[in-house]
Amino acid sequence: MATSNLRDLPKIRDSLSYVYVEHARVEQRDKGLAVVDKDGETHVPCAALAAILLGPGTAITHAAVKTAADAGCSLLWVGEGATRVYAQGMGETRSSRRLLRQAQCHADPKLRAGVMLNMYRMRFDEELPPDLSVQEVRGHEGVRVRMAYQRLSKETGVPWHGRQYVRGSWDETDAINQALSTAASCLYAVCHAAIVSAGYSTALGFVHTGKLLSFVYDIADLYRMDITAPVAFRVAATYAGQSKLSGLSRDVRIASRDAFREHDLLGRVVKDIDTLLSIDEQTMTEAQLLVDSAVQEAVGLWTPGTDHVAKGGVNYGGDHPGEGSDGVEG
Repeated sequence: MATSNLRDLPKIRDSLSYVYVEHARVEQRDKGLAVVDKDGETHVPCAALAAILLGPGTAITHAAVKTAADAGCSLLWVGEGATRVYAQGMGETRSSRRLLRQAQCHADPKLRAGVMLNMYRMRFDEELPPDLSVQEVRGHEGVRVRMAYQRLSKETGVPWHGRQYVRGSWDETDAINQALSTAASCLYAVCHAAIVSAGYSTALGFVHTGKLLSFVYDIADLYRMDITAPVAFRVAATYAGQSKLSGLSRDVRIASRDAFREHDLLGRVVKDIDTLLSIDEQTMTEAQLLVDSAVQEAVGLWTPGTDHVAKGGVNYGGDHPGEGSDGVEG
């Protein structure tokens, strides 16, 4: 387990925190969970957690999975140090307020453009002129990336001839491009874990679009040049002059894992997303009040042109909370 003192757990955002577990067994204990490993047993208050990240060598019982789901705690099956995301399970009580805000910003062209520009601006150390268009900001970003690659090449001595990767021709790719691709996949995994833990959608991207992981690519780009690109160049430098690169990917994954911990990446992602989407305590509280009010009354059905449906709306599924046995909300 990552820590033996739950008070030391890093928080994703305010009351949202996570536990990373590896080489242990997760079992149900009373109304909570316990992590059992070679050092003994540690109780985990899953009701207070946003997510439990299950790393290599982890086993979890059926009862433990049900307990986590009942508590609204997400389960994510990940690689070492969260450098892969294999599967996820969402807690049934998770609020949708973050997702609704993301969808609102995505659907409104002005809000989406604002989020997109802020994503680009977040990557710069200096302030950009506020009147720049999206195309102009992208031009600045292109220059920044090229200069960063050239600087890293000079610092590490790794030759740089541009980003080149041909799908299906991995062995023909040079060391630095293999390293960059491996580091990027690790970065995607950590961002993916943080995004789903906080209740956002991985598909609703602002810069990228059309893929189920579009938002993951958006967020990963915030940290690529500051975290994973330096890691890739440093590791590639240790393979200078070598024809065999069989250990390169593993070395990059380990170095990426260490860099993510050093930069507290998992703890930063949700905070940065909330900033980009203008989510603060007031908006979160107001959104929760609306959700609580709706739940207390009944589960409404949405109709085009209206914000809500009064009691009595028919849901032909007949299985939502607040419905009577005849499929009509009670």
